Amino acid sequence: MIEQPVCLTLIVPHLLREEVFDYLTEQTDLVSGFTASHGAGHGTEIRLHTAAERVKGHADQAVVQVVLSSSDAGRLLDRLWVSFAGTKLVYWTIPVTELGTID
Repeated sequence: MIEQPVCLTLIVPHLLREEVFDYLTEQTDLVSGFTASHGAGHGTEIRLHTAAERVKGHADQAVVQVVLSSSDAGRLLDRLWVSFAGTKLVYWTIPVTELGTID
């Protein structure tokens, strides 16, 4: 039986963006690629690190999405917990019901 894919989403503070991108790129046994886009974090739990963020009222973040098997997502999260302990990366997974490429 083929394992159900999931989409792992990571919310990455701007200051960690390149470090997380490099880290994910190195995880070639689990991650074949990922998509990243700009995000703006709002809320009481959001850290505003720079004066510009405090003026804008939101934190600059990257939204990273990786589609992989559920078990690989668990392994990747285990690694992220070790490598990025204390950084307060936010994550979630959702099932992927369809996946393909339009040629």
